[in-house]
Amino acid sequence: MTAEKTGATAFHKPPRRTGFFRGLSGRLLLLTVSFVMLAEVLIFVPSVANMRIRWLEDRLNTAAAAGVVVDGLQDVQLSRPLQEETLMATGTKAIVLRRKDESRLIAAEDMPPEVDAQYDVAAMTPLAAIRDAFDTLLFGGDKVVRIYGPVGDSDAIIEVVMEDQSLRKAMLIYSRNVFFLSLAISLFTATLIFLAIRRLMIAPIRRMTANMQEFSADPADPARVLEPAPGEDELSVAGQHLAAMQRQLQKTLKQQKNLADLGLAVSKINHDMRNILSSAQLISDRLADVDDPIVKRFAPTLLRTIDRAVGYTTEVLSYGRTTEPAPHRRFVRLRLLVSDVAEMLAIDPNTGIDFRIQIADDLQVDADSEQLFRIVHNICRNAVQALMNDPGEAGSPRVITVAAMRTGSVVSISVDDTGPGMPPKARENLFAAFRGSARSGGTGLGLAIARELVLAHGGTIALVEKPTPGTLFRIELPDRPVPLDAFRSKTRP
Repeated sequence: MTAEKTGATAFHKPPRRTGFFRGLSGRLLLLTVSFVMLAEVLIFVPSVANMRIRWLEDRLNTAAAAGVVVDGLQDVQLSRPLQEETLMATGTKAIVLRRKDESRLIAAEDMPPEVDAQYDVAAMTPLAAIRDAFDTLLFGGDKVVRIYGPVGDSDAIIEVVMEDQSLRKAMLIYSRNVFFLSLAISLFTATLIFLAIRRLMIAPIRRMTANMQEFSADPADPARVLEPAPGEDELSVAGQHLAAMQRQLQKTLKQQKNLADLGLAVSKINHDMRNILSSAQLISDRLADVDDPIVKRFAPTLLRTIDRAVGYTTEVLSYGRTTEPAPHRRFVRLRLLVSDVAEMLAIDPNTGIDFRIQIADDLQVDADSEQLFRIVHNICRNAVQALMNDPGEAGSPRVITVAAMRTGSVVSISVDDTGPGMPPKARENLFAAFRGSARSGGTGLGLAIARELVLAHGGTIALVEKPTPGTLFRIELPDRPVPLDAFRSKTRP
């Protein structure tokens, strides 16, 4: 008892709360920030390349302005101090203005530096611009580069030689600003998305989770059934299905409790019934010794009936325990078994019901004879009751036909009647106990037990549609597979 209580407490114990970033909300926030940052990175790559080109163009334009002014002074060479001031103002080491027929050195250091790379800003492709931008960011800072491009719409070309240290510094500042701006944008966007999804998704999911925990603590309490939120979105539909499942579970639990109460009552009745049947069995044994033709005629049937009744009382609780005994299979002559079913039904000739058997005398079924008898008897009894409760049209046939045939290792048994057929409610709950009855006051146990016994034999049972009125059940029972050793022992000389 202590272990059971401990297990129940552990089952209903609420799960330990995890950290924020280990939960769905935290993961959603991190994923949103990561995705926005990834988008910003994809935007940063071309933007930093474009920033580099704009920076170089600005230096070229500044140098071009100085070069055009100096070029306007014909045959005038800038003094050394003025050249140094011009180079310092433009951030370059040399400025050259080229025209179609001539080139003019505007300003330059005493010793022209050796150039590590050169770039034409007018003919730079996007991929080349991105490549050169990352080359400057990762490996620049100590290189001397040559930059050239056109001066406005003229045919003149301005050319400068400069160190890329200031360019790399400007690109790093730009990258830092873009990073912090992207981080701020991603956090702001992620927060908005997080709050929206938390309200639309996380809160309803937590509500359903809390309800499932509360419902599992006491499933029989109707007040613990989820009240689904109205709407047609996926979470609302999920909540509606959860509420429907909880209500169905409560009905099932109530039904199981009724079955348990019924099993207790039947067990009490069964104890006294077995004593009564045992006395009847002793009396019937003495009837077999009575020298009377009528008694001798009906005594065997009476003995078999009482034997089956004693067997049924022994196994009457098996359905409630869901532990039907395993079938003890052997080959049974099916026609004789169905004839016993007909005798057990004891159909009154005045009812006009004709019980027909269309089974070959030599057809045998590999089955438990008692369980197969119960299967056929339950279905035939339902057919008899359906025909007796339905007056039908005057002159219409009232027939129950039991037929069978063997195909390879499978025997197919059909029970067909000309009654009113199965109502829709009975079809929906065909093999469900206490719900699949086709008549008022029925329990539906007959078909439920028949299906359980058929499945125990590895077979199938189904309601077959037919064009004429009535009900047709088809049972298919396979033979047991033959063990290889048994086959070899039979085939050896």
